Amino acid sequence: VQLVESGGGEVQAGGSLKLPCAVSGYTRFWCMGWFRQASGEEREGVATVDSDGMARYEDSVKDRFTISLDRAENPLYLQMNSLKPEDGGIYYCAHRPWRGYCSPDQDQEFSYWGQGIQVTVSS
Repeated sequence: VQLVESGGGEVQAGGSLKLPCAVSGYTRFWCMGWFRQASGEEREGVATVDSDGMARYEDSVKDRFTISLDRAENPLYLQMNSLKPEDGGIYYCAHRPWRGYCSPDQDQEFSYWGQGIQVTVSS
């Protein structure tokens, strides 16, 4: 499985950004997610979705971020609205080839990671 993020950049607070993650090598069952790491901070989970379509979100992004998968074109997307400066950091997409309980607080269980993309939110 190979993952490549794109779509990062700088946006003003209150703005929106959509991050695609190109995925090659899908497995039958899977859990995929978006994670982020701010400078000097630990990596944290943002959102996950599994092969049944169940999506889960970290509390601070609920109602602002949406994780989705374009099954025809394959990218995993993260739509981010009402962005805040604290949403900034390096965003990573990740994959594991089994479903289980798919949640943003399980980053240690993901097998494959993208290289990351920078998102900066200016106030």
